[in-house]
Order: sequence, then C-alpha cells, then structure tokens
Amino acid sequence: MRFDGVLFFPVTPFGDDGEVAPAVLREHVAAGVAHGAGGVFAGCGTGEFHALTLEECVAVTRIAVEAAGGAVPVVTGVGGSVTQAARLAARAADEGADAVLLLPPSLVTGPASGLERYVEAVAGASPLPVVVYNRGTALYPPALMRRLAADPRIIGFKDGAGDVARVQEIVAVVREVRDDFAFFNGLLTAEASQAAYRGIGVPLYSSAAFAMAPEIATAYYDAYVAEDEERRLRVLREFYLPLVALRDETPGFGVSLVKAGLRLQGVPVGAVRPPLVDPDPRQEEQLAQILARGRELAAELA
Repeated sequence: MRFDGVLFFPVTPFGDDGEVAPAVLREHVAAGVAHGAGGVFAGCGTGEFHALTLEECVAVTRIAVEAAGGAVPVVTGVGGSVTQAARLAARAADEGADAVLLLPPSLVTGPASGLERYVEAVAGASPLPVVVYNRGTALYPPALMRRLAADPRIIGFKDGAGDVARVQEIVAVVREVRDDFAFFNGLLTAEASQAAYRGIGVPLYSSAAFAMAPEIATAYYDAYVAEDEERRLRVLREFYLPLVALRDETPGFGVSLVKAGLRLQGVPVGAVRPPLVDPDPRQEEQLAQILARGRELAAELA
C-alpha cells in the first residue's frame, strides 16, 4: 500500500446529544479528500479513539469508507485490550477499510515478546495490513521491529515517542529486511518536527492541522515535497510554531484545538469528550488569529 499527499486525520464530530454525528463526519471526510488528502486515518488519535465505544469505532470506519469513495486509502484506528483490538480489526475489514493503525494496549506495559503477541493477535484477526504505533505503552525495540517487518501483514511504523536515535535504528534494521515498509512521524503537530524525521528516513507524517485548515497544511506539504526550505520555514514560523505554543498550554490540545478550529468555521463537530477539555474564550480567539494568519500566508504562497 502506497501513501501519497497529506495524511488526513479527521475528528469525530458529536452532536448536541453527545452521540457521533454521521452527516457531519461524512461531509468532513469528503471535504478533506476533495482537498487532496493522500489517505484518511479515521477514528485514530485526532478522532478521539480513546473515547469511542466499539460500535462507534465501527460506525466511524463505515462512514469514512463511504465518504472517501475509494479515492484514497482509509486506515482505521484499533487498540485497547487485545480482544477489543482484534474485534475492531475484523470489523474494519467488514466495513471496507484498507488497513488498521494499531494503537497501544490499555494501561499495562509488557515485554517485547508480549507486544509481539499483541500485534500478531490483531494481524491474525483480520485480512487488513497493520501499521504499528510506537508510543505510550507500546514502545517497539529495534529487534522486535526487525521480526515484525518480516511479516508481510505488518506494513508500517508510526512514531509518537520522539526518540529520534531509536527511530533511526529501527529504520536501519527494517530496511535490511524489506524496502516497502512505510515510516510515519506521528508526533503532535508533526509538521514542527518533520524535517528532522525526513533526515532519518521517515518521509510520511500525520497532519492533524489538515483537518481544520487543509489549505495551510497543503502549503506546508507542497514546500516540504519541493524541498523549498525558505517557503517551508516561513509556514513553520508564521503558523505552526504559534499553534504549537498554544497547543502546549493545556494537555490534550493537539485534538481540542482542531475541533475548535472547525467550530470557528461553522462546522458543528461538537466538544471533545472527557478527559479532554475545550479551549477557553481567550484561547479560541488566539486560535482564530493564528488560523487567519495561516490562511493569508497560504493564499500568498499559492
């Protein structure tokens, strides 16, 4: 499976009743695909996987697949307990997803052998290829990644831990096994660190910002692909670094600000579910100013 373009991580919208809002999600995903997303990662971190029930996860997958219409791959988040992750992977296949992103197991941290069994249980429950997510309770040692890379069902590695030296080692050992493995930067606001990740052989990255400001995220991506450092750094300085500063004010704002940015545009995505919190009025105003400047810059660069 090949990924091109900006990787789109849609939010999961909730209605006034607190339930998933199917029509809003369908329009949100379709709009991202129309704007040139290279792939849709539904019900993952930005989509508040941690706060969704199993049936909500399945519904999000179904809606994303329908909205994408086969134009780009749809990858859906699975994780939690090994039983839940395996069931979600099987259901994702039934709903037409193209792959799964395996998020960390719940609460506990096991040894590498246990993590390997976790991956194998999920891969064995579904015909879908698996991208493993290196973060939290699931930190994959290089030796384990070498073994997993030998399994054709495992197609990618996404890093959310930020240990660049360890990721460099993983890239090196996996490349000894196969050359068709996908590597993703999955840190918060990944554009802020992507130049460093590209330097160690990780060309792909998650773009939460694309969900609320596709024109700005695309301006960054175009400069990144063209290796136009002057243009890339300008988007970084004038949009992403102020956004990161605001994001760092409150835990969980990597998701909350994206939903707030959509609400500022009149998209009724609702609030985030606890334990996340929405920005206060001052923070929303600051976000509005950051987005306005970003859009001005994107229009100028276009």
